Amino acid sequence: MKHLHYLLALLLLLNLSSCSVYNFTGTGKIDAKTFQVSFFPNNAELIEPGIDRTFTLELQDLIQNQTNLNLVKTGGDLAYEGEIVDYRISPMTATADQQASQNRLTIRVNVRFTNKKKETDDFEKTFDFYYDYPAAQQLKGETLNKAIKEIFDRITQDIFNESLAKW
Repeated sequence: MKHLHYLLALLLLLNLSSCSVYNFTGTGKIDAKTFQVSFFPNNAELIEPGIDRTFTLELQDLIQNQTNLNLVKTGGDLAYEGEIVDYRISPMTATADQQASQNRLTIRVNVRFTNKKKETDDFEKTFDFYYDYPAAQQLKGETLNKAIKEIFDRITQDIFNESLAKW
């Protein structure tokens, strides 16, 4: 009976120690201490003012909120840079009289990720997402803000997953 208690205590100890490598964001162990997110300029043909700054800040916030890495201006162990390469509004569905009944805003961002501690993790990849809205609505004000928030939430999470979570 005494040996059974020792065995259970050992199993419990091993189980708890293995959890220290994993955290609730799914990133596992990150060897880096710092990260930097360079400004993502808007190089799309159609320009929406301010989305470059919004995207840069949202990516910084997401990484700060989901890791214990410190944000630095230069020389980070992890570096994110790139540009917004496409901002497009296109009709998605048509009515019987050939009028658009729904439009889609698509934003595409090219990202270059560099990991100074593990160069095999480096990548350059394009991420995009979209937001559908009724064609009767104009893409401005609250509709625009909601669309950009939803798109950037998805793109920044995809970037995070690709660079740190490895999902």
